[in-house]
Amino acid sequence: MKEKLMKMLEEREEEIIQIRRYLHENPELSFKEEKTAKYIEDFYKGKDVEVQTNVGNGYGIIVTITGAKAGKTIGLRADFDALPIVEETPVPFKSKNEGVMHACGHDGHTAYLLVLADCLIQLKSELAGTIKIIHQHAEEVPPGGAKSIVESGLLDDLDEVYGIHLLPMGPAGLVGYHAGFSFNGRAYMKLTIQGRGGHGSSPHLANDAIVAGAHFVTAVQTIISRRLSPFEIGVITIGSFDGKGTFNVIKDSVELEGDIRYMTVETKEKIEKEVKRIVKGLEEEFGVTCELTYETDYPPLYNNPELTAKVAETLKNANDPHIKEVREFPALAPSEDFAYYAEKFPACFFYIGCTPEGEEDPYFNHHPKFDIDEASLLVAAKAVGQVVCSLQE
Repeated sequence: MKEKLMKMLEEREEEIIQIRRYLHENPELSFKEEKTAKYIEDFYKGKDVEVQTNVGNGYGIIVTITGAKAGKTIGLRADFDALPIVEETPVPFKSKNEGVMHACGHDGHTAYLLVLADCLIQLKSELAGTIKIIHQHAEEVPPGGAKSIVESGLLDDLDEVYGIHLLPMGPAGLVGYHAGFSFNGRAYMKLTIQGRGGHGSSPHLANDAIVAGAHFVTAVQTIISRRLSPFEIGVITIGSFDGKGTFNVIKDSVELEGDIRYMTVETKEKIEKEVKRIVKGLEEEFGVTCELTYETDYPPLYNNPELTAKVAETLKNANDPHIKEVREFPALAPSEDFAYYAEKFPACFFYIGCTPEGEEDPYFNHHPKFDIDEASLLVAAKAVGQVVCSLQE
């Protein structure tokens, strides 16, 4: 089966590329991927599979491939939403939707998985177990699509779940892996500080919200430097401080927004506790009133060590000319809502190098000039295909 699958994928490489280019030209934002979902649904029309649409809180799709033999039930996931970015790449298949761009590789994720799924459908008579193809909407915008798909109950029978991400951390042919906590969790914070406005000449008659806000910006950084162990990973970024007013008027209120990242659940709880403690102290110290919104977006992504070791071993021993190097990657700072699958099921989320050929300093995901070496698409399909085949043995 493995030899047949690899040959089929090689023969359909150009098709994978063309699907990716079509999706790249026609990107849609999170929770608005109606046409993309229809394209995916139409791809499976007439095929011997069960297709469930509108899964979760948006346009999620689950395609169930039932093999002829008994075996595990595994999930393969790819996301298909784009980002609110004006594309600056010079490619001829540039986005037709102004201000929307596939700047994170989700077009490539979907393209490889569509063709891999179709090949597996054709090999159903040799397939042991069941494969659930998870085409997921809205990875980029909390609450994301993954959590709602997990909560739908349609994946409750999964034994394992796998996913990949295209990353320009090496050339096409490189596959990376990391066991344990591998992507940061993320939380969102908004703080409104209400003081008392006044004349710039008489601060004693007012209560300056900007001074209180400036203190907060500095104070929350002490959570990272003085409350976390040097061996813990945590980041607090205040990305917005809305305090614009007039030069000689003491500001009545300000609003701040922040991004919090952490690598473990324990660190998450510690940071949240300390942020709330500082806000409470701010009210006491400056005589202001505060309204804090603190929302957990995505949990840290945990790769099951046993599964990850098996994936690494499988790919290192694949003897595949397209999979040229398999190596351990470091834990990564971004967040990924694949973490919700990994919270419930044994999971492995690994990485496919996609640095455009000849580039030494490639643009990273989410950049308006982000691009991939399309040779990485076949690598993704074959790497995931190799993992599927290893579960047949």
